[in-house]
Amino acid sequence: MTTVKFQLEPLTCPSCIKKIEGKVGKINGVEEVKVLFNSSKVKAVYDEDKVAPEDLKAVIEKLGYPVVA
Repeated sequence: MTTVKFQLEPLTCPSCIKKIEGKVGKINGVEEVKVLFNSSKVKAVYDEDKVAPEDLKAVIEKLGYPVVA
């Protein structure tokens, strides 16, 4: 398993957490995803044989949350 962290633009509501965690958590190969509201960070643990970090980033951005780092 591999861990990746993404810095998002500031989140505006706690419901953003549920939206991101729910969608990213359903991706095949994602073991765990955690969104920290106060710091606007996403941490995901995933199987690098099944999914790439770019795929996770694409899903987050498709939800409307730009990844800045």
